[in-house]
Amino acid sequence: MTTFVDRVELHVAAGNGGHGCASVHREKFKPLGGPDGGNGGRGGDVILVVDQSVTTLLDYHHSPHRKATNGKPGEGGNRSGKDGGDLVLPVPDGTVVLDKKGEVLADLVGEGTTFVAAQGGRGGLGNAALASARRKAPGFALLGEPGSAGDVVLELKTVADVALVGFPSAGKSSLISVLSAAKPKIADYPFTTLVPNLGVVTAGSTVYTIADVPGLIPGASQGKGLGLEFLRHVERCSVLVHVLDTATLESERDPLSDLDQIEAELAEYGGLEDRPRLVVLNKVDIPDGKDLADIIRPELEARGYQIFEVSAVSRLGLKELSFALAGIVAEARAAKPKEEATRIVIRPKAVDDAGFTVVADEDGIYRVRGEKPERWVRQTDFNNDEAVGYLADRLNRLGVEDALLEAGARAGDGVAIGSDEDSVVFDWEPTMAAGAEMLGRRGEDHRMEAPRPAAQRRRDRADARDEAEQEFDEFKPF
Repeated sequence: MTTFVDRVELHVAAGNGGHGCASVHREKFKPLGGPDGGNGGRGGDVILVVDQSVTTLLDYHHSPHRKATNGKPGEGGNRSGKDGGDLVLPVPDGTVVLDKKGEVLADLVGEGTTFVAAQGGRGGLGNAALASARRKAPGFALLGEPGSAGDVVLELKTVADVALVGFPSAGKSSLISVLSAAKPKIADYPFTTLVPNLGVVTAGSTVYTIADVPGLIPGASQGKGLGLEFLRHVERCSVLVHVLDTATLESERDPLSDLDQIEAELAEYGGLEDRPRLVVLNKVDIPDGKDLADIIRPELEARGYQIFEVSAVSRLGLKELSFALAGIVAEARAAKPKEEATRIVIRPKAVDDAGFTVVADEDGIYRVRGEKPERWVRQTDFNNDEAVGYLADRLNRLGVEDALLEAGARAGDGVAIGSDEDSVVFDWEPTMAAGAEMLGRRGEDHRMEAPRPAAQRRRDRADARDEAEQEFDEFKPF
């Protein structure tokens, strides 16, 4: 069973906001106590948080569906509903959050870094909060907003200073086991290492991390072997170390061709051209390995590589290698720009920004898009006439009616508020009056009882088409 997972698809859903409550205070000898419906609670968020104790995405591989809790509805007596609890998901340091299209949403590096993957819905206002001097006893409350939901892809890119790359069985795992306290699996067959191994190395006053990247063979950048799965773990490193086997038993291989093939795969993967390289000639404790190292060393030096002859068994050359890597890492850290505190940028809205747009589509429907109109529609109970009238009042005060007139809309034209998937479509009546003085009994609005000539005209046209089709069917030749 796998114990290391570095890429998962996570299905997240935030909590829904609780509905507001429509209630009237009732007490003996106080027949008109006034509205006392409480507000609904906010839905919980789904939050990703970097936790240094987490090293894999295995938990989300087994349980990819995660949902926060909903907010509680409001109650009478001005009792607001309880907010839903946020769902905090710990992720490893170096986790990249992407959408389904591959666009990067967040790069989570550093302990405690957070990202809200799904936003909880707002709670609906109760009728006590909706009361005003003109609407003293609202017979409705606002619904809670649904929480956002969607799919995100989590990719783990190991945060390491040094990456060991090379063919299987080149001795990378042995090397990391003697340079650090890491204890990877070591055996005398290829692909012993199936997951990246991390170790911490101390060289003088410099402490750095070193990673063993497994499975690099020719064609790794196209998916052969294990390289495509783990090449992403090289992206954050400061230096690449080519580990070359000078005592390989495969007659068709030699250290120089191994180096050329690994470099070709790194170039094919891309983005690593600026990283400094070192070459480690491993297994020089074997006589044949030492002889081969002496033969190829001039060629490697001619290419501009810094060469180290080491042996993980006899510990030969390890101290020099560790201090050389520490020097390169220290230089890379010093050259890295310092992170500045996040600046708070306030961008006020333009004076002429109405907060919504009106666009006529091909079907002749005028579509209203904007944060406020869409949120108000989601929070409206369309089974309550007074709530629908309140929505009309809010849209009118926002200026939607004036914008529709400027766009060329006429009485009876269809108006849609929201996106194509979940919009609300209604017949527009520009002469409709607005205001609380139009209210009748609680829960009613006389404007909703007004005749709808546009809808009647459409029904008449549909009936005429049906009659014409029936007459055609009766007189068409056999």
